[in-house]
Amino acid sequence: MPNYDFDLFVIGGGSGGVRASRMAALAGKRVAIAEEYQFGGTCVIRGCIPKKLFVYAAQYGEDFEDAAGFGWTVPERHFDWTMLVANKDKEIARLSDLYVQNVKKAGVEIFYDRAELNDAHTVHLRKSGKRFTAEHVLIATGGRPSRDALDIPGVEHCISSNEAFYLKNLPRRVIVVGGGYIAVEFAHIFHGLGCDATLVYRGPKVLRGFDEDMRDCLMAEMKKTGLRVLCNRNFTRIDKRRDELFAFTDHNEVLEADTIMLAVGRRPNTDGLGLESAGVGLGKKGEVMVDEFSRSNVPNIFAIGDVTNRLQLTPVAIHDAMCFARTVFENAPTPVDHHLVPTAVFSRPEIASVGRTEERALEAGYAIDIYKSTFRPLKHTLSGRDTRSQFKLVVDAKTERVLGCHIFGFDAAEIIQIVAVALKIGATKTQFDATIALHPTAAEELVTMRGKAYSRAPKAA
Repeated sequence: MPNYDFDLFVIGGGSGGVRASRMAALAGKRVAIAEEYQFGGTCVIRGCIPKKLFVYAAQYGEDFEDAAGFGWTVPERHFDWTMLVANKDKEIARLSDLYVQNVKKAGVEIFYDRAELNDAHTVHLRKSGKRFTAEHVLIATGGRPSRDALDIPGVEHCISSNEAFYLKNLPRRVIVVGGGYIAVEFAHIFHGLGCDATLVYRGPKVLRGFDEDMRDCLMAEMKKTGLRVLCNRNFTRIDKRRDELFAFTDHNEVLEADTIMLAVGRRPNTDGLGLESAGVGLGKKGEVMVDEFSRSNVPNIFAIGDVTNRLQLTPVAIHDAMCFARTVFENAPTPVDHHLVPTAVFSRPEIASVGRTEERALEAGYAIDIYKSTFRPLKHTLSGRDTRSQFKLVVDAKTERVLGCHIFGFDAAEIIQIVAVALKIGATKTQFDATIALHPTAAEELVTMRGKAYSRAPKAA
């Protein structure tokens, strides 16, 4: 039996890698983790957490306006971008340090270095030159913004979401390119902070893959609030003249901006890790190909989180990590479960979803009943803001089981989390109806929608 230096060597100090290393160490295993940049990964350093802090900052502009309808007189507003960034950086540093402390307390040995594989069991640390052997290796290196989808002259003048968190000055005019989570959220952030913001997307409607009604609600709301959205557009080139950028489109338009941010996709961080030397199979985007237990084609090498390009969500990476630790170190084989994962887009208002969309339910062969409620939130009866919320349930017509829930409205993300629990245990529409409403709330719509909006049957094969 080989004598390895460690039972587990984790490459990557993000949410997934940290959770896996801690669980393995608490199970009595000899564990090491290597992180070349800063603990916390995409979520903590340049993703979910700083983004949500920016979302909060952007929302205050509307809140100040809404306050007038409730009798408040708000003095002249002033926003300090430098202060926001500085305070965000302090919070990120605090959270990153907590990650480190928790790993240390569990007994994990930490290496602040870039780790690469020489073979299936040998890890080389580039900076120190040290080599270690490990019985198991876990790849948890996450992903990074990609420019692959925009191969045009001048693309080098654009920034990604990574740089957007550290801009020295808030741009007066900004263009966000893309139609997914990151693009939509940053367009709302910049717009809410007072920038002249434009969202440019090559497709007909933002947020591909979300329920069509939610997409329509968001598109209508962006138009009402003055957030400029240009769909069915492709850039042909980007010129830089002094401090200004000029983006040329295939509609013979020239869009001027101080900053252009690309949010056109992400790629797994596998370059230069030596995975090929270890014989690890990679997919078309460079993702580590794994089975339901997160095991690669090399039996002792596993991968979790965004680097596998399955579901790119932080809680999913943490879930993957827990399943990995149970499978490998607790003698309890546990496949990952990516079914009924709730998700949210922190637009203004938010979109939150769990389960099947209307179209996905039909594609799966379900005959469905649709329940919808569209209304003006109570708050805005006094604020005067012209915004509406929508709640939608997709129900299996045969069993009455709720297949999906989709919400467009304020605090939608907070609501959808508990709805996910209900769907996970197989709740039916009758059980939703039997639940007494909490009034006055927006969430009560989930249990008071009685009449079907319409029914649909799957297309005949």
